[in-house]
Amino acid sequence: MQKRVSLKDIAKKAGVSIATVSYVLSKQKNSGVSEEVSDKIRKIAKELNYRPNQIAKSLQSGKSHTIGLIVADISNPFFAQIARIVEDEAKKNGYTVIFGSSDEKASKSGDLIKFLLNRQVDGFIIAPSEASENQLQQLKEQKVPFVLIDRYFPEIETNFVAIDNQKAAFEAVSRLKANGKERIGMIAYDTKLHHMKERVKGYRDALTSEKYQDQLLQEVEFSKIKEDVPKAIDKLLSGEYPVDAIFFATNTLGVTGLKYFNEQNINVPDDIAVIVFDESEAFDFFYCPLTFVQQPLSDLAKKAVNVLAEQINKPTDKVSKIYLNTKLVIKKSCS
Repeated sequence: MQKRVSLKDIAKKAGVSIATVSYVLSKQKNSGVSEEVSDKIRKIAKELNYRPNQIAKSLQSGKSHTIGLIVADISNPFFAQIARIVEDEAKKNGYTVIFGSSDEKASKSGDLIKFLLNRQVDGFIIAPSEASENQLQQLKEQKVPFVLIDRYFPEIETNFVAIDNQKAAFEAVSRLKANGKERIGMIAYDTKLHHMKERVKGYRDALTSEKYQDQLLQEVEFSKIKEDVPKAIDKLLSGEYPVDAIFFATNTLGVTGLKYFNEQNINVPDDIAVIVFDESEAFDFFYCPLTFVQQPLSDLAKKAVNVLAEQINKPTDKVSKIYLNTKLVIKKSCS
């Protein structure tokens, strides 16, 4: 393995002190060293293919100019798009992003936080998993800057950027009712996470006159989507009160449900009306244009990065709680 070029190597070849080389390469034009000597040092550094020791620089400045992004599943189009925007926005602010997926497991989320802290990240953007409250409390106690995205815990005073899930779900289900649907089912995740509970609450609020709400709400496990969603659909279609519409709480649930509709020759919207929370590129391949709740992904990601950058550069006890509006994109599937 080739020996890493050091400041000492450059100083020896340039005939100057190590301190002079360090000043020129770290301070650039503000080094105070003559332009002639500075040009010579930079030229030698380039010839020797010198690469700065980032760990040493981090120790010296106290910052690594990296941030950690932890989401539920980076392969999910929703989180993949957020990650892409976070990466671009972070770069504008001088930061590199290290990604990780928790798979909705608090244990994996905790491992990722420890790993990223060991990598000396300057802060975190986190879409928290269920039962990860203690991890966030520890970050607060350690005064590690972080901002939650998409989700948050109401009982913890933290920075977050999220949407009004209850309002968005209420508007979606109200649209189905306005279109004449009388028995509207919902398929959601079985979780205590606040954002999902709020979607369920919005659904229930829109069905205030329904006496059989509990039979129309089907909750599935995150780890058993492929098995549980078809079972949930069967229950909704063959129960005592068969549904004429289904509201899917996420795009992943929606895509799985649409595949099952195709397998069972269930037609949308003739047999069943559909609205999905979040969009997906997979919807483009479905024969019926789908109505969906559109989240402001760009604003979510950009505001999260900006809040975090401000916390890193100007630490404060002030907490930023940002709510953004959604848009119901209406197409043929809910008619």
